[in-house]
Amino acid sequence: MAAKCCPCAILAGCPVPFMKQKAVLILAAVTLLLAGCQTTEDPFTQSQVLLNQTIANEPTGDYFIGRRFYRRNYFFWGYIRQPRQPWSTAKLVMMNEQRKLAPDRQANKAGSDNNFEYRLQGYFSGQTVYEPASNSFYPEFVLIGYKLLSNQPPQIFRDPKAQDADRLYIDKPQ
Repeated sequence: MAAKCCPCAILAGCPVPFMKQKAVLILAAVTLLLAGCQTTEDPFTQSQVLLNQTIANEPTGDYFIGRRFYRRNYFFWGYIRQPRQPWSTAKLVMMNEQRKLAPDRQANKAGSDNNFEYRLQGYFSGQTVYEPASNSFYPEFVLIGYKLLSNQPPQIFRDPKAQDADRLYIDKPQ
């Protein structure tokens, strides 16, 4: 008994028996279906790719990158990291403003720059400062100058609620 060919290929002389051709079509359909079911990366993970490229292209130099992290009940300023270092290495700091006021205090609008990113001039004093609301000590950063880099930078926190000024949890950048 001769192998059956698919009806559309009878005139062309079908080299693949009908049952094998049907199996190949089913396999192709399943492959396409499964490819459509792949999980896509969440928005945070997608933004991290761009963020990591931006960090890798930062010029080296004697400055820091700061991200304002405002919490209504706390007195720390935000996270500071060295250029070309990931946000996971950033330190939550207390800002010494004896030489230069922080941007929000200079504008007399506490926390108005929550999640803004700055290029900071200054240094770590080597001292730690007690922050009573968190009952913790944080490194002191002496601010000498700053330049606003972005008022809508990519997210550095996985939790979208991390920018809530009333939140009591102290989020850490990733």
